[in-house]
Amino acid sequence: MARGKRGVMAAAVTVVCAVTVLAAPGMAFAAPAPTPTPSVTPGTTAGSAPGSAPATNEELEAVRKQLDTLYREAASATDAYNAAEERAEQQSTQIVALAKRIVEGQERLDELKKRAGAAAAAQYRTGGLPPEAHLMLSDDPGEFLDGTGLVLQGQRATKHLLAEMTRTQQDLKQYAKDASAQWEKLEANRKAKAAAQKKIEQRIAAAEKLESQLEKEEKERLAKLEEEAAYQAQTAWLDSGVLDEIDGTATEQGRAAVKFATEQIGKPYEWGAEGPTTYDCSGLTSQAWAAAGSAIPRTSQEQWKQLKRIDIKDMRPGDLIIYFDDASHVGMYVGDGAMVHAPRPGRTITIAGAGSMPILGVVRP
Repeated sequence: MARGKRGVMAAAVTVVCAVTVLAAPGMAFAAPAPTPTPSVTPGTTAGSAPGSAPATNEELEAVRKQLDTLYREAASATDAYNAAEERAEQQSTQIVALAKRIVEGQERLDELKKRAGAAAAAQYRTGGLPPEAHLMLSDDPGEFLDGTGLVLQGQRATKHLLAEMTRTQQDLKQYAKDASAQWEKLEANRKAKAAAQKKIEQRIAAAEKLESQLEKEEKERLAKLEEEAAYQAQTAWLDSGVLDEIDGTATEQGRAAVKFATEQIGKPYEWGAEGPTTYDCSGLTSQAWAAAGSAIPRTSQEQWKQLKRIDIKDMRPGDLIIYFDDASHVGMYVGDGAMVHAPRPGRTITIAGAGSMPILGVVRP
């Protein structure tokens, strides 16, 4: 459930405290306490029956890596799902627009047919006589000449009418062809969505099953191992001196995006979600920038492909940090070596070290 106003205020205090700590040189994040290594009876494993020895740190580290793999695969599939959903929505919109043009074109064609029928009837009433016969039958040559001019005008109008009917029929044929193509793409994207959803659900179920086999004490030690891994990665990133070069000042839009993103702290991660009560990683960043008045791509992979790439040393609050080789995760830089992100299923939106995961690059909306 999303937190109430009091929860949001508490989260805001947490952000202030976190950023204050991050601002201190060499103290980006406090090192977590070492994970104790329990004694183990041979033949026991993680999640064994109550009363048996808990898993070793080595076994829990293997679990941590397996969970990381499962959740990363789920994140990649989530990006595929979101992309397919976005394309399906665009194609549905195009199909509706084409259907409207087909209806309008058919109405126009019916009108043209009526006008063509009226012209044919008028020609029939004149008897279809050649001009020489009309001249012989006319008592007034001037009247005949006036009539001839009108006939020529009518012939030209009829020719134009027939040409317009032909063009309208051709347009209708093309609209129908385009609508059929868009429908095929829509069906393909629906299948892609279904396949991605199945993969997401399978990976998350496997991860939850793996975690459920752990005892309470093992889960606590696993959480500490996750903290240690993030801390070590963040420390290595800061030790590179990268923070010494980062001094960018946020723009007004960037500040607005950061404000929106940090106000969501404490809300649960949910794959495919764009708020207002739950978000996935790119749902958070895309909605934050939408709130700041700038539309950006929905998925982290498209954000990486389409947005302007920035050197890390030029990074400023509001920029997006893309993680992992497949661009399957994204967070928003908030300054002082930290970012805000929606981590994964079972977690809530939080502040984390910008270097706590492998950085692919930085983009700027």
